[in-house]
Amino acid sequence: MAVTSIWSIKGWIGKVINYAENPDKTKENNEGQIAEDQSRSTQGLNDVITYAVNAEKIRRRQSESMEMELVGEAEELMEQYVSGVNCAPTTAREEMIAVKKRFGKEDGIVAFHGYQSFAPGECNPAMAHEIGKKLAEELWGSQYQVLIATHLDKANHLHNHFVVNSVSFLDGKRYHRTNQDYRDMRMVSDRLCKGYQLSVVGQPEQGKGKYYAEWQAEQQGKPSYHSMVKADVDEAIRKARTEKQFFFYLQEKGYSFKFGKDITIRPEGRERGLKLKRNFGENYSLETIRVRILEENELPVEKKLPVQRHYRIRVSGNFKQTRKIGGLRGLYLHYCYLLGILPKNRPSISAKQVHVLFRADLLKLNTISKETKLLCHYHIDTAEQLFSLKERLQKQMEQCVEERKHLRYKIRADRPEEEIQEMKEQIKGLTEEIGTLRKEAALCDGIAARSKVIEEKFKMVREEKEKKEEQSHEHIRRSR
Repeated sequence: MAVTSIWSIKGWIGKVINYAENPDKTKENNEGQIAEDQSRSTQGLNDVITYAVNAEKIRRRQSESMEMELVGEAEELMEQYVSGVNCAPTTAREEMIAVKKRFGKEDGIVAFHGYQSFAPGECNPAMAHEIGKKLAEELWGSQYQVLIATHLDKANHLHNHFVVNSVSFLDGKRYHRTNQDYRDMRMVSDRLCKGYQLSVVGQPEQGKGKYYAEWQAEQQGKPSYHSMVKADVDEAIRKARTEKQFFFYLQEKGYSFKFGKDITIRPEGRERGLKLKRNFGENYSLETIRVRILEENELPVEKKLPVQRHYRIRVSGNFKQTRKIGGLRGLYLHYCYLLGILPKNRPSISAKQVHVLFRADLLKLNTISKETKLLCHYHIDTAEQLFSLKERLQKQMEQCVEERKHLRYKIRADRPEEEIQEMKEQIKGLTEEIGTLRKEAALCDGIAARSKVIEEKFKMVREEKEKKEEQSHEHIRRSR
């Protein structure tokens, strides 16, 4: 499965060539310090390429004849394939600039940067590069110079980068990217992927294309922001008998509206809204929604479910003696209950059963679960306890880093092989411990930020509930 895109580049063409052909690596070192100058345009692609020591990663060891030996952790290695269409990879920059000078078109857009990403583990670098070359030759090979570079990102995530000269070597005409170019690139990429028995991202019937993250969430059965909004709109259409009722049901769920050529709805707590027709297709235009509401009215009424009976059960014990969990732990545990995470044996709930203010966090359940476990493991109830824990974790991490650094100095000396292996194992253990401590410290930062947002959401829900109760009581008083 491949995801594609292409965009224009202005400025110096050498920057984008360097970016694709030979990008500088800004590694995350073992102490977790990120090298400076990340914002430079010649860096970026390989900034995230980091390898740890395990069987799945590629290791490179110098031969004994070179009298070099890798010590400590395995050295990182970037597999990279570079080819050219109508130009040589080593002189692509000079050849593209020469074409621009020949036709007197050195200003404006200097190149187009294309991207083709493959699903992790689905193909090898050679296959990805071969697909990239065929794609470039079919799309641009008849008129333009193209540089193709295949890079191996972390987690075996392969992707191709295409640098397309904006000026044709054939007639000097400029390349103009249109919406049709997007579609052509996607169609050719999908056809090539099918030829290599790779999966393909399904295309929506109409409307805007799907992002890879959204498609992946659907494949895994997880809710996405778009799918939750679409489900709410569909439910409102099913329940409504008139157009007014349709918007009333959405308003009850916390949506606001803006009308123009398209209906824009915005969930409470979101800064930007969604255009229904643009994102979900023709079935969600205002005219079609009206027709769907009328069609729903013609359907037979569903049979009512049997009335549920409630029973009282006697239990032993004293609730007053039961200790209530409050503070940050109580806040997170209650939030996990509202999101359907807790209790563990609880039947799964659908996204529409979750309040609209909380739905965005359905996409972050994994992180929220980790934060909750951290609070419960260390019995953290107050902000002071949280900050104290973070300081303690940072001190432990600094101690481990110093100890690991000391071992790395010792391992350079002439020592027996058994002693060196023992030190390597100690270094490996310290690296794992540093990683765990760093993750827990990051969770502390996440809790400090998220807890304030959760409290604000709870406050908004309470105010909304009180307002509805007040309106209900007012309606009862007037009806008397």
